Amino acid sequence: MLGKLAGDDDETRRPLPVSGMLAAVFTLGVGLAALTTLTLVGWIAAPRGTLGAGLPGVFRTAAQLWLAAHHAGFAIPGGRVGLLPLGLMILPAVLLYRAGRWMARDADLRLRLPARLPKNSPKEQAGARRRAQLVLVVQAGVSLAAPYALLAGLIALVTSNEITQPFIGEALLSHFVLAFLAGSLATARMIGPWRVMLRLLPERVRALTVGTAVATALLLVAGFVLVLIAFVLNFDQVEELSGVLSPGFVGGVLLALLQLLYLLNAVVWAFSYIAGPGFAIGADTLVAPTGVQLGTVPSLPLLGALPESGPVPAWMMAVVAVPFAAGAVAGVMVARISPSPSYEAAPLWGFLTGVTTGLVAGLLAALSGGPIGGGRLATVGPSPWEVALSVALEAGVAAGISAGVTNLLLLNKKARAPLDKAAAPVRKAGAALAKAASRVGLAESDPRPLPGHWMDATEADTQEIPVIRDDWQDEHASAEAETQAQARPRPPEPAPAARPPRKDIVDESDDRGGHVIYVDPYAWDRD
Repeated sequence: MLGKLAGDDDETRRPLPVSGMLAAVFTLGVGLAALTTLTLVGWIAAPRGTLGAGLPGVFRTAAQLWLAAHHAGFAIPGGRVGLLPLGLMILPAVLLYRAGRWMARDADLRLRLPARLPKNSPKEQAGARRRAQLVLVVQAGVSLAAPYALLAGLIALVTSNEITQPFIGEALLSHFVLAFLAGSLATARMIGPWRVMLRLLPERVRALTVGTAVATALLLVAGFVLVLIAFVLNFDQVEELSGVLSPGFVGGVLLALLQLLYLLNAVVWAFSYIAGPGFAIGADTLVAPTGVQLGTVPSLPLLGALPESGPVPAWMMAVVAVPFAAGAVAGVMVARISPSPSYEAAPLWGFLTGVTTGLVAGLLAALSGGPIGGGRLATVGPSPWEVALSVALEAGVAAGISAGVTNLLLLNKKARAPLDKAAAPVRKAGAALAKAASRVGLAESDPRPLPGHWMDATEADTQEIPVIRDDWQDEHASAEAETQAQARPRPPEPAPAARPPRKDIVDESDDRGGHVIYVDPYAWDRD
């Protein structure tokens, strides 16, 4: 449907605000249609009057569910409802993300990137391009979020009645934030892959973002595992509560869907339990590793997985080690992504990662809990500030230590790298000398006779000395005699008699032409 809105002419591109408005309208239309269908099924299966009178009550309930999907609470007689399912937020988030992708393609945001960059160094050009991309991402997020929040305000005004009154301020804020995050993420994803999207952030911010995401994901996984274990151990209580409600087939399916939507809330409560503060199911109640104190709980089968009141085994305190482990992993990630040039800076950045993880954990704790009317159920869920403080201290200390150790190892490795690089030519020259020495026999002995002349020193002890013939001349002895003769005065000697021509080496008397044969007297030991 969104693809048809762009038209067939690819050369015609709408302005970004117009594309954002169309994407917002499409998201609201599809989301309300899906929830209206689900509400209509519940209206058919539920007793008359539960969801209001007739179809107008069904549409009003669907609109209220849509507001609740963005975590916008509403007031009821005697209190307010703030315990909303986090799983329901997945529907508008997915629709907004797809709408943001379409908006980026429809407005052709890739062509809006700056064509002219400052003529400076490549690093400055890359920084200018990154800043321009960030500005474009923010503009796209606002173009989708602003009309989306205004439409949500109109829906909140329309659905207000004497029983339920949505908080318009919460509706505007929650819709704007969710649409801005989804639209910005979708636009950044259109620029490039996930790694390219992360590179839009500065190095330190990117390191903190990745470290916080890793630590939070590990806490959520640990909470999910704890929920599964509790569900399996207390399956009899869950089954008993389901039998008491006896919702029927259609009601059972809707009840199972409702519990599935509240599963993410239970996961956040579980990692709040792991962090130490725990959570409450009503006033004066507590579920924590130090002990469990419960009263009458709502008849929701999912709550049947809660432990019984009383002391908790001592070994359950071991779950507190999970935030330390998550912080240690996050510290390693931070140090590897952005190493610190000084030894004392890395632990500070690691601790800061723990602090940001604590802030995220506190935000999730605040979203997962809330009141259910007034009275005793006005306090349900974990305490946001207690969870934030506990996770910040536990994950921060572990992240600071692991980041410091990892950064120290990285700095030592970098310090050894130049020495290894400088020693490489020396090692190479040594290897060449060893290779040359092995070739001439200095490195290791070779039993085979070496090639060469018989007067070589290496062969003097292994080969027989040949017999010197009388007609051979000792060049060294003649040179020594000549030197000594020149040193002492002597009378002039008569001219030497002409030496007869030798015929054993060169036939000097051969003047008939032809070939002259040379005989090498030193070739006696050759083949």
